[in-house]
Amino acid sequence: MKNNEKDARAILDRAIENGNGVLRLHPAWVARDFLEPGRRLGLPGKMYRLGKRGAITERWLASTTRADNRFGVPDEGLSFIALNSKEKLTLKDAVETAPLVIMGKEYAATHKGLGRLVKIFDYKYRIPFHFHQMKQHAALVGRNPKEEAYYFPEGAGLGAEPDSYFGVHPSIVANKQYGVFLPYLKDWNSDLILRHSKGYHIVPGDGFHIPAGVLHAPGSALTIELQEDSDVFSMLQALAGGKIISKELLFKDVRIEDRKKCGEEAVLEMIDWEANGDVYFYENRHTPPVAVKGNRQPGGEEHWIFYNTLRFSGKKLLVYPGKKFLSVESGVYSILIWKGEGHLDGNEVVGGSPGMDELLVCHERAVEPMVIENTGTEDLVLFKFFGPDINTRVPMLEKYGEAK
Repeated sequence: MKNNEKDARAILDRAIENGNGVLRLHPAWVARDFLEPGRRLGLPGKMYRLGKRGAITERWLASTTRADNRFGVPDEGLSFIALNSKEKLTLKDAVETAPLVIMGKEYAATHKGLGRLVKIFDYKYRIPFHFHQMKQHAALVGRNPKEEAYYFPEGAGLGAEPDSYFGVHPSIVANKQYGVFLPYLKDWNSDLILRHSKGYHIVPGDGFHIPAGVLHAPGSALTIELQEDSDVFSMLQALAGGKIISKELLFKDVRIEDRKKCGEEAVLEMIDWEANGDVYFYENRHTPPVAVKGNRQPGGEEHWIFYNTLRFSGKKLLVYPGKKFLSVESGVYSILIWKGEGHLDGNEVVGGSPGMDELLVCHERAVEPMVIENTGTEDLVLFKFFGPDINTRVPMLEKYGEAK
């Protein structure tokens, strides 16, 4: 082990011991330059604007992923472990230094890292119509694919353009009319490409699951997103939030040789048209909360909010005022305290207070009973986020449209 690895391991061991197997994390703020911020992340107003970098529009949680921005800063997007000293250690370095300690021996033997990314995204307007590359296309530029899912927390505000657009009209796929999109990509001057998609009304406390390769334009509702560990995308909508965004975002994760050879058509070849044209898109992708079976307790209630896939999963836990809830999980996971205050195995937590609301529970601690206590006068609401294959018995939506 190299000296810097020894130093990192020593820092990590102290942090794990001090937190009894739980790591407290600093918030990771991420800027984007294509849309205005919604200003609902709890930052002072003057902190949102960052010059040519754009504005703070996202908070990444328990992140081991660097943000892939045109104008970024070192370590943007990476979470840092909260330490009682001047020492600094990213969660990414911690996982790479001691994967067995954080992820457990069996899981670390088959998984290179945590394998998921959690975001709170906060945009003033709807995010431009885009998709995330599937595995075979992401690999061409040395990146991971990006399947994702959304949950819209209650009481957070829907914004100016809350309706979201998903997929394309089934007739386009049935008739293989993919060329209908080319004029919008070549002209690059409007948002009229959305006329070929379906809009869905967003409801707080609800969610959707969006596979890689599916076109979507998420609305302005404050959103918690759980996804694969990646920041790949191609944007197909030129006009968003009243301004024309850079066309370079269309080709962001397209090989230069493919762009030169095929132009805008190279992007259309990466789309999963069958999934986009699903007649039962809503039924097959809508993920309302589902009660966690076999975990009824008088102190609270727990629901699945991210499911229908084994690539990641997530739960919402509500602990009643003055009550306790016993938590036992199958492996490493991270936590966001959304509302209320309390203790997680002795670690004080406060919702809505960055620095006091974000934790990572290491494997050994996660699989043993842990008391989550609400010490306040309102419900303690928290979210749990899991990487691939941690939970192998998550709910799966009934597949509409398939022969039985």
